[in-house]
Amino acid sequence: MTSLPPLPPFTRESAIEKVRFAEDAWNTRDPEQVALAYSLDSCWRNRAEFFNGHAEIVAFLTRKWHRELDYRLIKELWAFTDNRIAVRFAYECRDDSGQWYRSYGNENWEFNEEGRMVRRHASINDLPIMESERKYHWPIGRRPDDHVGLSALGL
Repeated sequence: MTSLPPLPPFTRESAIEKVRFAEDAWNTRDPEQVALAYSLDSCWRNRAEFFNGHAEIVAFLTRKWHRELDYRLIKELWAFTDNRIAVRFAYECRDDSGQWYRSYGNENWEFNEEGRMVRRHASINDLPIMESERKYHWPIGRRPDDHVGLSALGL
């Protein structure tokens, strides 16, 4: 695998850039594309699920986006060190019955020297919301550059 800049050690600017790249990838809702950011032996904890490696990551993301329709995500840098980044995030989606949710979470990431994530720990809580309470209205895909982030939205 080739390197995936920005590479550790992170500065504030490069950590913010890495977070936005991750947000953009997840907003594609393409499991194969998202998995490219992770090392081949990446270890994940997502809520109460644990899995390792690309095949398990792709399978998880495929299941996720079959359930979570009209998915839109915003990530924000919380803290960073040389090769670790902590983010907070919120995403909105609906299920197949039309119930909307806003899911809030925190992720801890650890990167190898090639800039690929080797470890991801995510804690997430789901809040049912009414469609009128939604805050993310951009077209499916990348969040527009002029769309405000979590802090500006009061999230």
